[in-house]
Amino acid sequence: MGDDFGKHRRLNGFQMNSNAINGNGRGNSCMSSAYEQERNSNSDARRKLGQSGIYRAVAPPPGFSTKIMNVGTADHNATTGNNFGDLHKKSSRLSNQLDSPGPPPGGSPQSVSAFDTEESMLKLRGEDGDSAKELRHGGQDKISGDGVRNELDDKEDQLVGSLQLEVEVDEKNDKKKHHRDKDYRSDNRGQWILGQRMRNLKRQTPCRSDIDRFHGPFLEVFESLMPSEEEKVKQKQLLTVLEKLVTKEWPDARLYLYGSCANSFGFPKSDIDVCLLIEDGNIDKREILLKLADMLQLDNLQNVQALVHARVPIVKLMDPITGISCDICVNNLLAVVNTKLLRDYAQIDVRLRQLAFIVKHWAKSRGVNETFQGTLSSYAYVLMCIHFLQQRRPAVLPCLQRMRATYFATLENVECSYFDQVEKLRNFGARNGEGVAHLVWAFFHYWAYCHDYTNDVISVRTGSTLSKRAKDWTRRVGNDRHLICIEDPFEVSHDLGRVVDKYSIRVLREEFERAAEIMQNDPNPFLTLFEPYIPN
Repeated sequence: MGDDFGKHRRLNGFQMNSNAINGNGRGNSCMSSAYEQERNSNSDARRKLGQSGIYRAVAPPPGFSTKIMNVGTADHNATTGNNFGDLHKKSSRLSNQLDSPGPPPGGSPQSVSAFDTEESMLKLRGEDGDSAKELRHGGQDKISGDGVRNELDDKEDQLVGSLQLEVEVDEKNDKKKHHRDKDYRSDNRGQWILGQRMRNLKRQTPCRSDIDRFHGPFLEVFESLMPSEEEKVKQKQLLTVLEKLVTKEWPDARLYLYGSCANSFGFPKSDIDVCLLIEDGNIDKREILLKLADMLQLDNLQNVQALVHARVPIVKLMDPITGISCDICVNNLLAVVNTKLLRDYAQIDVRLRQLAFIVKHWAKSRGVNETFQGTLSSYAYVLMCIHFLQQRRPAVLPCLQRMRATYFATLENVECSYFDQVEKLRNFGARNGEGVAHLVWAFFHYWAYCHDYTNDVISVRTGSTLSKRAKDWTRRVGNDRHLICIEDPFEVSHDLGRVVDKYSIRVLREEFERAAEIMQNDPNPFLTLFEPYIPN
């Protein structure tokens, strides 16, 4: 994020500058040449072991080609360029993608769906979750300001009641299911959700008059959660090693960062996610990853695992020098584009990162940030924050996908297009003077008392709420229960809330209500909000 990001802004009377908010005042470290010397100290010996048969070497898979596929220029005012290879020559190195992620515009081969990626992560943890579109009202009554939503939704009481009945009916059979359920349900959480009448009363409550007094403390929480410059240097060290290793074996391959380390919403000590792009429709991803795993082992990396039978095959590794863990997949460019979209939103207004960091910290502290336990992913929480800020009045964020597209790519028949010249939107939210404390209050107030869980889908793509009925998300299909619906911005058939089941929806709603109560009444909400949840 640029040094001038958020500079000279005043929110509720508080001066905000890039150094204070973004933590750029930390000192820089230089990359040491000792890093590669230490890494390579045992590499020759390990290669000799490989030649003697102790490490298995996998030959390049049949049909492997290093030829780059030409891709035509998109007719959507996209950035100029004819193919990934040519654009890569002009683009920055892998390590520089920490500041500027995303593939060039155009087409790409064999991308992986968001559904498959999420399924794969669930299975890697040993769990399988149990669990023209119609535009509805843009959510202004529900989200903007502190007003009352006029229409009462009696279906909410039916939803809560039916969930309780379903719990009682299925409890006996569920004991035989996943151990996730056994561990999660042994807790007493989720028993104290407000009824609809009380929610209607609570949503009329105006924000506490002293909310701006907590702007500074919440800003300090945000700053404490930001990765240090030293950590970024270590990440770049590892990425440089990976790039040299891969391009030596596959000169025409490309590496792209995705996930929290590149979308600007990553916490300290976050894992690095890397996508290996090989533009050959005949490749066997599993064979590529097996060969890559052998190469990584021979190059002195540790804990190398080739998880080739996952829905989305990956190689996991840990760098003993930096202590950073990394996951590498093949041709998962849809995740890379999602990463670019989130980072672009973050560059428009610093309050998005402030709010998202605080919400993620709350979710981790309260144990509601684990998809394998039926709660929401960090990606889902960031989308919730973007949508929330789109709906404030005046809006803090625009809807980039409803503006004239300046970036366009098609990945496995999924069209990804949006306005990415976000440097032109830096003053978009200037008319909204709400500080981070007020936004945190309003976020939890919305999800505790105002969101229509029965009927609504939040959609960053449209900058509004959609109808569950219009998306056919009104019934359970397999393990997917659409109890809290969050549409993926590009793969619009994917509901990020599908992992939430009939038990964890009650836990989530109870935690939203606890947070809203703290933000409204607690004398020190910046402390109490993040008290770790201790299971009974």
